[in-house]
Amino acid sequence: MARRAGPGAKGRGPGAVAGTRAAGDRSTPGVARGPRPSARLSRAQQLDLYYWMRLTRSLEERLVNLYRQTKVIGGLFRSLGQEADAVGSAFALERRDVLSPLIRNLGSMLVKGAKPVEIIRQYMAKGDSPTRGRELNIHYGDLDRGFIGQISHLGDMVPVMTGVTLSFKLRGEARVGLVYVGDGATSTGSFHEGLNFAAVQRCPLVVVVENNGYAYSTPLARQTAVTELKDKALAYGIPGVRADGNDVLAVFDVTKEAVDRARRGEGVTLIELMTYRRKGHAEHDNQSYVPAGEIERWEREDDPLDRYLRVLTAELEFDDAMIAAIDARVKDEIDAATDAAEASPMPEPTDALVGIYAEPALIEPLWYRAGVRSAVAAHERAAGWGTFHG
Repeated sequence: MARRAGPGAKGRGPGAVAGTRAAGDRSTPGVARGPRPSARLSRAQQLDLYYWMRLTRSLEERLVNLYRQTKVIGGLFRSLGQEADAVGSAFALERRDVLSPLIRNLGSMLVKGAKPVEIIRQYMAKGDSPTRGRELNIHYGDLDRGFIGQISHLGDMVPVMTGVTLSFKLRGEARVGLVYVGDGATSTGSFHEGLNFAAVQRCPLVVVVENNGYAYSTPLARQTAVTELKDKALAYGIPGVRADGNDVLAVFDVTKEAVDRARRGEGVTLIELMTYRRKGHAEHDNQSYVPAGEIERWEREDDPLDRYLRVLTAELEFDDAMIAAIDARVKDEIDAATDAAEASPMPEPTDALVGIYAEPALIEPLWYRAGVRSAVAAHERAAGWGTFHG
């Protein structure tokens, strides 16, 4: 099927992809041509890619509904228009591998085993959420399932994952790490130092840069003079490749090649995925900095789910009933997860004492007041709970 170029291919959007491709050519600029890893995917795996992207989008849409009902505690961060980045890249990993997501990589966590019910509980700060209501959104990790809790400061997970993958190398384990950053993070010191160290140590690391054109509200051209972020790899002596981040098969292909390279002991690869975030930094961001019509153009011409649906039906010959079955499955899963999360209790105050420095860490509340009950009764002030004067 002839692939219609997205807005970026015409140079009209911030995510412009350099170079042109023939109709139906899913090759990635800067990568040798040949049989692509996606050609070896089974029919079930091809459908799985759609399932994970649909689950990601529908779960975020449900979270928006809960947010507007004031049931979400804290901010809500969408990946609308970027689902193929997280899903396609995580799908290239093996169970033993580890990834570090950002707030917009919910899809990667789902692929690695995170469940919709725990995501909703986490956003609602429920007592049976992964962090027992003590953290925001998807700031949690599970080493058994292969994802590490993120640090909000952008770029900081690059040196963290460098250390993780260095441990793989030192132990002689054939494991790979993958870390996501945005285009703005490539201008930070943490990104530079982590990538440089990983390159020198030949760590089995894949660094995925999601270039969606904006670092929060700052256009790419106003925060770096480099026009193609993959070229930053030259400074570290590692390969840098660029792929169409809204084509889930292209994302899978370029990531799988980088993962295989890392597993062979050939070191780090920097991947730049060209995409576009159709929502603001968070639900509170009205995107007033975006030129008129830009968001609508990307939605109309370059939506990753719409593009992959065309591939599934026209190229891979899946029928509409198979697609509809996945849509129905996703709806049922999210409805059940929402019901379970809403029925979950809020955390107990003493939950704040659990899992901090040691287990068990639960101690008698206000233990430091022992022996001074009279002073507490006489002098405690509500505004300074636990503070004494006299």
